Amino acid sequence: MKATQPSPRSILSLDVGKKRIGLAGCDALGITVSPLPALHRVDFNQDLKKLQEHCKSRNVEGLVVGLPLDCKGMPTNQALHCERYGYRIAKALHLPLAWVNEHSSSWTAAERHNLQGDRSGQLDSAAAALLLEQWLREGPELKPVNMAAPKLSKVNSNSGS
Repeated sequence: MKATQPSPRSILSLDVGKKRIGLAGCDALGITVSPLPALHRVDFNQDLKKLQEHCKSRNVEGLVVGLPLDCKGMPTNQALHCERYGYRIAKALHLPLAWVNEHSSSWTAAERHNLQGDRSGQLDSAAAALLLEQWLREGPELKPVNMAAPKLSKVNSNSGS
């Protein structure tokens, strides 16, 4: 079943990592995607405060969160972490949510922007921009947070990390 393009609106895309969260946003028409400065993680409450600031200043209407699935589309250990974090942050921000398979997004962003080995956060945000571009093309449509969790924890995650 082919996904359909979601309706345009201001979105914040997250490429969740253990040390940084790559961020990207798009305008309300879904035309311009811009990488934003990466969030250097401290703890959930401080992450939330920074994300609330982004959402307020950009009039964000939804979140797109990357799930690092393996080459067979199965969840990795990191995907389980991203699922929990994405669900928790969307719930705290009271925003609808969509998941995007981020398989190879960091590699593609590194190649496209010559960011191999970057540890500044530029690579993370470039990957978040790719996720947002993918979502704008393919969807899926945002769902209220109580309906958006993909329930990866119920899928066998022993396929790699």
